Amino acid sequence: MRQVIVVFVMAAGVLTGCATSGEDGTADRSASHGQEIPFDLYTHCGIDEARIGSTYFEAEVPLSDGSGNPPDGWDNPTQRGTMTLKSETEAVFTDGAGHEVYFRARTGASTFKHVCA
Repeated sequence: MRQVIVVFVMAAGVLTGCATSGEDGTADRSASHGQEIPFDLYTHCGIDEARIGSTYFEAEVPLSDGSGNPPDGWDNPTQRGTMTLKSETEAVFTDGAGHEVYFRARTGASTFKHVCA
């Protein structure tokens, strides 16, 4: 039964467009500021949003190929890297390919802006 729940949570993360890390579909919000945490950024419909714990973040500069896909050089549907929480409202994603995306918290958000089709 636990395997079914884990698969469902992971599938729900993919369907909602969330960036995930960890078994529960979110990054650990308890990480201290400046600490890098492993993070699988959801890229399937471009790089636009991420969820860290219960906080929803949006990319300062969304990235796509113009057709709602990740730009060239990004993995699809996720890009493995690290997320660094700079403050309660700022985070940065980096990876081994040299990508760097800055995110800002969406105050009061309780869900993603859009669901990736």
